[in-house]
Amino acid sequence: MIRPFFAFWISASLFVAVADQVAAAEPDRGAQIAATCASCHRLDSRDKGIPPITGLDAEKLAGMMQAFKSDATPNHIMRAVSLSLSDDEIAAVAHFLAAQGKEATPP
Repeated sequence: MIRPFFAFWISASLFVAVADQVAAAEPDRGAQIAATCASCHRLDSRDKGIPPITGLDAEKLAGMMQAFKSDATPNHIMRAVSLSLSDDEIAAVAHFLAAQGKEATPP
């Protein structure tokens, strides 16, 4: 009786430790991808002819990237960028950029 409980306890502890590491890595991955976006888009939301991407809803931004990826919204540069990203990477950068916009907005 004690062995199954002990095994369950160890398994649960390992799961929590791994889940915490994955959750911590997600913003870093989004930030790394966003650094590439910053070569064209200003991440401070100031428009210089290219639309700002911070502060947008994460789902809306991910949907826009998927539209570029499927060529539903034609743009050669954004299509190439979106094709280089997996769906998980698109979601990570969309969440990162959405959070950046919220941090930049005064309360």
